[in-house]
Amino acid sequence: MQSITKQLSLFLDVVQQGSFTKAAALHDMDNSLLSKQIKKLEAELGVQLLNRSTRSFSLTSAGEEILEQTQTLLDTLNQIQNIADSYQSEPKGIIRITSSIFFGQEYLQPVISQFMKQYPNVKVTLSLDDKRADIISDHFDVAFRIGKLTESNLIAKKIANTHFAILASEAFLAEHGHPQTPEELIQLPAVIYSNGNVILDQMRLSQQPHGEQFKNYKMQGNYKVSDVRTIIEAVKDGLGYTHIDLFNLNQSITELKLVPLLTRYSLSTMDTGIYAVYPHRKQTLLVSEFIKAVQQYIGTPPKWVEHVPNYKNLYK
Repeated sequence: MQSITKQLSLFLDVVQQGSFTKAAALHDMDNSLLSKQIKKLEAELGVQLLNRSTRSFSLTSAGEEILEQTQTLLDTLNQIQNIADSYQSEPKGIIRITSSIFFGQEYLQPVISQFMKQYPNVKVTLSLDDKRADIISDHFDVAFRIGKLTESNLIAKKIANTHFAILASEAFLAEHGHPQTPEELIQLPAVIYSNGNVILDQMRLSQQPHGEQFKNYKMQGNYKVSDVRTIIEAVKDGLGYTHIDLFNLNQSITELKLVPLLTRYSLSTMDTGIYAVYPHRKQTLLVSEFIKAVQQYIGTPPKWVEHVPNYKNLYK
């Protein structure tokens, strides 16, 4: 039974990943070994599951029905394991985590170091990538996401609010002047985050100081960057201003010699937040304790708010 369950799991991964090669890489196994396991499964079941060609495959009618039941079976087995895990006295086992690069380096790694020392029976796999992983098909237990939630088939726990600021260097302001309105600001060059399909070139500001009527403003700039550390360095060098979530700062703007702009205007978070996202409503003790540890490390209010002096009175 255990063997066929494993083979069914491999079959599901092949379909979800769309290729034998990707599914094999997910399990750190040889492509030919994976293919043999699927053939053994077909032999045991007595039906063909996949129509194979040189470069692709498709599900047979039997394969489609068995795939649906396989998903149900594996979900049930996972729920049984989750129930058992919830009765453990302390976290143990493997936790697979994914997040964006900077967030993982700055906020997850310190927590992981302490967590693994506190719970020596825990094994951690951390995958850092600014492109979002598919939590279910890539077998992650929890993902840390910044922005708006879009995946309705996942469960999300908000662990922190987002806090934005508009920053520029003193040298930039000496060259371009100090903008007094959003309209003046967007005439100046900006350093913009751009990574694949994600381009963060929109700000939402009140139209008047301390106002309640908001408007979207589009930033213009010749420099687009996919890495937040590089954005900060570019802003320090005077290449432009930036609109940035404060979690991307790891030191005070005073030390960075950066200045907040348009602080009398209200600055919208555009319904964004920082979330722990996971595939099952019933968390394991390991996942819930890790999320709690990350939330405690970030703090309330989040520690990054301290990087902008008097931030609580700005952008109101």
